Amino acid sequence: MTDTGDLSQFIRAALAAGRERTAIAEALAEAGWSPREIQGGLAGWHDSAGMPPVPRARPYVSAREAMLHALLLVALSVVCWYTVNLGFGLIDVLLPDETASLPWHARMRSGVAILAAFLPALLVLDNRLARRFSDDQLRRRSRARRGFAAATVLISALVLLGDLAASIHALLSGDLTARFLAKALLVALTGVLVLIYYKADLDG
Repeated sequence: MTDTGDLSQFIRAALAAGRERTAIAEALAEAGWSPREIQGGLAGWHDSAGMPPVPRARPYVSAREAMLHALLLVALSVVCWYTVNLGFGLIDVLLPDETASLPWHARMRSGVAILAAFLPALLVLDNRLARRFSDDQLRRRSRARRGFAAATVLISALVLLGDLAASIHALLSGDLTARFLAKALLVALTGVLVLIYYKADLDG
């Protein structure tokens, strides 16, 4: 049996014997268990009148959910990238770049094709997983869901910081044109929307 198993078994037996949680924590601390281990061990059991100690529901990892969330992250990244790419193309139409080597419609073809493939996949996956995690308790217990939310929020934050750094550099170097600013704002808007949408899953 692992150390964690020994801890859980002891706490269960002590609770079943009617010992107070404070006394159990003190005994465990004297035996060398850390406060974090003690708190986690005690949190794993629920006191119920007239019943033996009841194990609390614990976080779980599902290989299928992990795969779906990984696919969702890839689809989300691709859709955001090519949405911004198309937005850049529209900005170039409104604020032409005379140095561009390709006409705007040629630069937008790949974005349209990629979005036509990935956007439906993103919507289907997100809707399917949203139905799956409509129960807040289940969403909080899914490590795959929380890992996806953490990765998404991290990437969004990095994009926003990179966009801000690029804008400051352009300002300092005198390259902050209307076209550059419009593109920077589009990137920032995309990052903020994604961050807001998925941050709730991290907070849950």
